[in-house]
Amino acid sequence: MPVLSTSGLARTFTTKNGPVDAVRGIDLTAERGEILGFLGPNGAGKTTTLRMLTTLLAPTGGTATVAGRDLVRDPAGVRRATGYVAQSGGVDPSVSVREELVTQARLYRLGKAQALARTEELAADLGLTELLDRRTAALSGGQRRRLDIAMGLTHRPEVLFLDEPTTGLDPGSRADLWELIRRIRADHGTTVFLTTHYLDEADALADRLVIVDRGVVVAEGTPDSLKRTHAGSPDASLQDAFLAITGRPSAPQDQTPVAV
Repeated sequence: MPVLSTSGLARTFTTKNGPVDAVRGIDLTAERGEILGFLGPNGAGKTTTLRMLTTLLAPTGGTATVAGRDLVRDPAGVRRATGYVAQSGGVDPSVSVREELVTQARLYRLGKAQALARTEELAADLGLTELLDRRTAALSGGQRRRLDIAMGLTHRPEVLFLDEPTTGLDPGSRADLWELIRRIRADHGTTVFLTTHYLDEADALADRLVIVDRGVVVAEGTPDSLKRTHAGSPDASLQDAFLAITGRPSAPQDQTPVAV
């Protein structure tokens, strides 16, 4: 049984100029332990879909279950079973890494001793042990993203949502974060739902891709199958397949890819 499933998931916004159908009916699944890449051009409905799946925005149509919890009837259960790492992050620059992680654990109702133990465990897993007493304001971009992910993993979620996790990172930090994402899946069986504008990142990390445009799913499959079907060869670039599917690039062309 899929750990995440949606059927006709939709969101319409009411504006002074009339209704706007941001998401017009998304059907997708993610299996336990899968890294699912969720791609689309700007304005395709990715962010709105992600906000619905993480209970930040109520759907206006369709259904969804996440980790066996109904998105509408049990949003608190969905939040308990999922971790969400936003693109902008959310750490307090005035506190230490240790304080941030302990506070996050306490918010998930871990006792003080449990929170301290979980902090040490996460720090060891994510390479933050030597940084525990450093203020978060002094962290590099890559270190901060590792802290963001550690906070999202505090409660051992079944599904981890990562919203463009490597945007703005240098190539070395991006490569390190790719390996971390692979290890999270391998070590804990966590399902990772990944949005990214870097198509080389999606190609390298995702087991399967779902591409949306204008609020609906327009293609899905493994990176190789999409390249074969839409670009003529599994050796083609995912960018070629993406352009063939949507007619538009995934992001501004000044983003620099990294080879790993």
